[in-house]
Amino acid sequence: MGKRILVQRRGRGSQLFRSLSHRKRGKARYLPPTEKERGDKIKFTIIDFVHERGRGVPLMLVRYEDGGECFLPAPEGVHLGQKLEQGLNADLEVGNVLPVHKIPEGIWVCNVEMRSGDGGRLCRASGTHGLVRSQLKTGSTILLPSRRVKTVHRDSRAMIGIISAGGRPDRPFVKAGLKRAFMRAKGHKSFPVVRGVAMNIASHPFGGGAHQGPGQPTTVSRNAPPGRKVGLIAARRTGLRRGRIRR
Repeated sequence: MGKRILVQRRGRGSQLFRSLSHRKRGKARYLPPTEKERGDKIKFTIIDFVHERGRGVPLMLVRYEDGGECFLPAPEGVHLGQKLEQGLNADLEVGNVLPVHKIPEGIWVCNVEMRSGDGGRLCRASGTHGLVRSQLKTGSTILLPSRRVKTVHRDSRAMIGIISAGGRPDRPFVKAGLKRAFMRAKGHKSFPVVRGVAMNIASHPFGGGAHQGPGQPTTVSRNAPPGRKVGLIAARRTGLRRGRIRR
């Protein structure tokens, strides 16, 4: 009795191979800017710290003085019940949120907006931070953790400080089951990924044989059936480029 091979089941997009939708707390963004924030500042209070499955950074639930609430990545050094500020005239203290053109050069920032009002997109991973390099007429330049310099809008908001949980990636998994649980929380339900040449001939087109090897061309048509659509799908070209000087 035959069965559908692994690539056929994955390609169908069943519940087993779909990404998890467990992030119930949204994207942990700033609320849209208000007139009071643009003119002066608005205060908010940390009312709770929460852990979310699949996210390596603890989130803090904040409540603004006008009643609004949102989740934000927690920086190092803040505590429950702390009162922070957000706006044009906020103080330069850890946890406060200011427009980047109001932050002096050499200050560490995190959860930086690329455009004003997008809620924060840069320097959000655990233990990361950006560095304000310079203030230009066209915007502000931020040195990212990748050592790349990014120019953002001058009215983009940024939080003072470093994202917490900096030592998380240094801890080893030790056991394969912990790694599998971590990958499942990230949405990788098919982890670990097994090479096709290591499978049986009934499980993959590249499987079987006396030694590990595809045994056939690895290029495949765009219109190939699901069981055959593996390898270099609709490749424009293959092999080493000729006529170029390789150094």
